[in-house]
Amino acid sequence: MTVTGKENEFIAIAPYFPEYKCFVEGHGARLVPVPSSLPDLDIPLEGIDNAITSSTRAVIINSPNNPSGKLYREPELQALGSLLGKKSQECGHPIFIVSDEPYRELVYDGRKTPFIPPIYPNTIVCYSYSKALSMPGERIGYVLVPPELNHHARDIYDAIAGAARSLGYVCAPSLIQRVVGLCADVKPDMTVYDLNRRILFDGLTVAGYRCIKPEGAFYLFVEAPEGKAKIFSEYAKTNYNLLIVPSESFGFPGYLRISYCVSTERIQSSLPLFAECLKKYER
Repeated sequence: MTVTGKENEFIAIAPYFPEYKCFVEGHGARLVPVPSSLPDLDIPLEGIDNAITSSTRAVIINSPNNPSGKLYREPELQALGSLLGKKSQECGHPIFIVSDEPYRELVYDGRKTPFIPPIYPNTIVCYSYSKALSMPGERIGYVLVPPELNHHARDIYDAIAGAARSLGYVCAPSLIQRVVGLCADVKPDMTVYDLNRRILFDGLTVAGYRCIKPEGAFYLFVEAPEGKAKIFSEYAKTNYNLLIVPSESFGFPGYLRISYCVSTERIQSSLPLFAECLKKYER
């Protein structure tokens, strides 16, 4: 709402969180999906370059990514920053990165989520404590407008505050604000998430599924058999009580999202069902 107007465009790297479309189109702009580069779901620089027009206001980044668990590396973010800097000059206005980072602390194998503002100053960071502190219903967080963000930083900061009020988001509950104040420095214990990740990835791979190994968050992105994500997810639900999400709503058809933020016992007990489901479906 702050940085857009009617007929502006926001680029979203697919797969993307489905509500981005609602957020963008609800304020009169247009969401322009650009598919990630396969096989590793890297930032599609050429696709973004081709998608940018004079109407482009921002590129939405979600890393670690929902639904894939992809974590962008600093070199590819630097390349994106260089591209947007060049395109901003050509368009005559800044093209922002809006970095949606609710899973920033949820990363594996000693990795760290790069902080984007030093890489590309025209970045607005949106953060939520709900994932790192396992409070998924509370939706409490902040928007960071870095002082380095061109000469409009103060105006954008004030406009975000005004937009929040006009949308009705005046204050988070005072009790939860106090909880977050006490827990802001607490780091999540990734032991169980990592164990679930490895058990699910290894088990499904052995069963014959083709999976993209997640580097963050708590989702596994799996190629749908025959590319038929909706049909397979309905088959798995109806016949095996497996609740998986087809990727069409994430703007990237042909895949399935499986969440592993459940008990390890549930992950283990699901593996024989996933294996039998694939065998029966292929027959």
